[in-house]
Amino acid sequence: MGAAEHKEILTNMFAELAKGNGDALLDALDDNVQWTIIGSTRLSKTYDGKQDAIERLLTPFGETIDGHIHITPENFIAEGDYVALQGTGEARTKSGVDYNNTYCWVYKFRDGKIISIVEYLDTELLRKAFG
Repeated sequence: MGAAEHKEILTNMFAELAKGNGDALLDALDDNVQWTIIGSTRLSKTYDGKQDAIERLLTPFGETIDGHIHITPENFIAEGDYVALQGTGEARTKSGVDYNNTYCWVYKFRDGKIISIVEYLDTELLRKAFG
């Protein structure tokens, strides 16, 4: 697979996420994915494997927001096994805090699955919304 196919995987994934289909993200992840969120917030760390990301990132995040996050992908830059993606997200926590962040994700693929994500975002907004 090349850059065009990797971009297509992400485009389809985000289209499904916009409908509230979280399985689209899980299906795109390799079982041994390494997902790093920058910064020093309580969610900032490297999650080792899909199960770790589900248990320590996705589940707590999902339990905190009201509904699901609405992400708008804006710019894809792809070369080889890597795709950099800029986007924005809008959500509200169950406690009423707006969580509208700007992101840059760097994805690495192998055999059609995401094996690495580095997530750059406004960590102060993350801290305000999620502690």
